[in-house]
Amino acid sequence: MPGGLLLRGVAPNFEANTTVGPICFHDFLGDSWVILFSHPRDFTPVCTTELGRAANFAPEFAKRNVKLIALSINSVEDHLAWSKDINAYNGEEPTEKLPFPIIDYKNWDLAILLGMLDPAEKDEKGMPVTVRVVFVFGPDKKLKLSILYLALPSRNFDDILRVVISLQLTAEKRVAIPVDWKDGDSVMVLPTIPEEEAKKLFPKGVFTKKIRAGEETFKYFPLKKL
Repeated sequence: MPGGLLLRGVAPNFEANTTVGPICFHDFLGDSWVILFSHPRDFTPVCTTELGRAANFAPEFAKRNVKLIALSINSVEDHLAWSKDINAYNGEEPTEKLPFPIIDYKNWDLAILLGMLDPAEKDEKGMPVTVRVVFVFGPDKKLKLSILYLALPSRNFDDILRVVISLQLTAEKRVAIPVDWKDGDSVMVLPTIPEEEAKKLFPKGVFTKKIRAGEETFKYFPLKKL
């Protein structure tokens, strides 16, 4: 489908109605990080489990100046009714309130703009459904991460939180993130940083790992020392 966002591209400043009222997306972004994630349909089992998980994770994201906002193809009225199911799934009081808004989706304009439609998967009316998308925007309103799933696989919010933490860390520090990194693990010193500059940036010291005898080494810095 046409549309879509490019990494480092500025988020479109769309207006939308949501479960917390009308929003202007740039105003919603403010100076926060924002995760925008889409869903094929309200009341479906996989989507319900995902929004329940997102609600559980909302305090962890909030501690890191991250807002959540969801999009599903149904109306605000449906979203509010669905919120009761989501809260009930989490074992909470089945209220209409979630710790993030859900965008009212009455036409395909926004999904086309954001590149969220599956050209092969259709609903009962023959219209393309929204895939499972995760967009992460930084405080500069630019796209930092984009993940697209087909409708049936679910997302992993543990990993979404992990990658947001790593995005924030690399935005603040001149470090890179090694494979299978978890919050609290050591990070890698950028190989482009000269030795003398690295000593100033990391005065508490680094440890190295040789990849070939007598040749280049990888430099690591314990995260707890940053």
